[in-house]
Amino acid sequence: MSDPNPSPSPKRGGLFLDCQIRKALVLQLKLYRRTWECKIVAMMTKEISGGVVHEMPTDLQKALSASEAAMKKWESLTPLARNEWICWNITVKQQKTRDEHVKSTVKELQEGKRRPCCWIGCIHRTDKKISPSVQGILDKKKAKKS
Repeated sequence: MSDPNPSPSPKRGGLFLDCQIRKALVLQLKLYRRTWECKIVAMMTKEISGGVVHEMPTDLQKALSASEAAMKKWESLTPLARNEWICWNITVKQQKTRDEHVKSTVKELQEGKRRPCCWIGCIHRTDKKISPSVQGILDKKKAKKS
C-alpha cells in the first residue's frame, strides 16, 4: 500500500518548490500587468491642458497621449503657446490637412519647438487687438476670396 503522506523526496520537494516559484512568478506578472494597465489608463484619461480660447480637440489629445515626450513638452508650454498650437490645428478646412497638422504638432513638440512655425497667431483671442501685420494678412486673404 502506498503511504498517503509520503516523505518528501528530493524529486517531490523540487517539484513542490518549482510549483511555489511558478505561482509566485505568475502573481508577480499579474501585478506587473495590472500596474502597467493602470498607468496606460491614467495616461489615456489624464486631462491635458488646453489653451486660452480653444478647448483641447480629441484628435490632438489622442495624438499627444501617445507620445510621452510630446506630452511633457505640451504641459511645459504656456497657455498662450498651447492656444497657438490648438488654433493652428483647428482652423484648417480639410480633414486631411488637419490630420497632417496633428502629426506635425506631435513631431515638432518632440523636437522641442514651442510654437507652430510660420503661423500668424490665433485670431480668435478677444483679450487683445490684432496686430497691424496680421490684420494686413487677413485683409489680403479676404480680398482674394471676393
